[in-house]
Amino acid sequence: MNLPNKITTFRMVCVVVIDFILLFPWASCGVTMPLVFGAISLEYFISAILFLVASFSDFLDGYLARKYNLVTTYGKFMDPIADKLLIDTVVIIMAINHPTIVPPVVAVIMIARDLLVDALRQVASTKGVVLAANIWGKLKTVVQMVALTLALLLDWPFGLLNLPVSITSIICYVAGVVSLLSGILYFTKNLHVFNDKEAK
Repeated sequence: MNLPNKITTFRMVCVVVIDFILLFPWASCGVTMPLVFGAISLEYFISAILFLVASFSDFLDGYLARKYNLVTTYGKFMDPIADKLLIDTVVIIMAINHPTIVPPVVAVIMIARDLLVDALRQVASTKGVVLAANIWGKLKTVVQMVALTLALLLDWPFGLLNLPVSITSIICYVAGVVSLLSGILYFTKNLHVFNDKEAK
C-alpha cells in the first residue's frame, strides 16, 4: 500500500473515531466532559481537530498520488467513499444534535446531491464514460469542510458575539447552496449520459 492509500485509510479511521466520540453516550456512563472554549466540550473539540486533520488529508493524498504517479484502483475507489463518509456522517450527527447550528435541510441537500451524482456516475460507468470532477465539486467540498469544522466548534468564536443569528448556520446554508449548485451544474454538463445512443 503506497503513501496516498495509507493517508486515505487513515481518513477512514478518523471517520470511525469522530463518529464514536460524537455518538458515545458519555453522560449516561457518568462521564462529564470538561469545557475547552466557551460552550465547547472536550468531545466536540477533539472531533473538530480530527475533522480538520482528516479534511487536510483529503487534499494531501490526492496531491501526492498525482504528483508521484501513485494513482491506484484502491485510491480511486476508497478516496471518494472516505470523503463522503467524513462529510455525511458528521452533517447527520450535527443536524440531529444541533439543528440550530446545522439546519437539517442542509444535511438533506448535501446527502441527496451526493447520492444523485453517484448515481449519474454509475450510469456513465456502465457506458464506459468517466465523469471528471469539476471546480464546483471541489469548491463544494472545501465549503462543506469549513462549515462542519465551525459546527463542531459549536459556533465558536462567533457565538461569543451574542448575535441574533448563528454565523455558522449561515455558512452551513451557504454550503448547502453550493452543494445544490454544483449538483445542478454537474447534471447539466453530463446530460449526454442519458442518451441511449451513448457508446458502450
